[in-house]
Amino acid sequence: MPGPDRTPATHPRLTLLQRDDCHLCDLALEVLAAARAPEFESVFIDDDAALEARYGIRVPVLRDEPSGRELDWPFDAEAVRCFVTPPAADAPSC
Repeated sequence: MPGPDRTPATHPRLTLLQRDDCHLCDLALEVLAAARAPEFESVFIDDDAALEARYGIRVPVLRDEPSGRELDWPFDAEAVRCFVTPPAADAPSC
């Protein structure tokens, strides 16, 4: 029987790409809290040349890892809720 140390770690499906000392990133964290976003991982791009090249002027960016979709700043709580909620077949999209 697998013990807790053998259970694969689950990673949040959402990633918030951000910078150190970033006022907009702080605002994005407030919006995610207001939207009651599911658990997410914070990734700081400052020390990663590839991430810096891709996201340097775009941060903060909320990324859905399974689909690769990204939500660029500025976003509000409603946009976050729409982004994290898969559309139902019979419901209007956000």
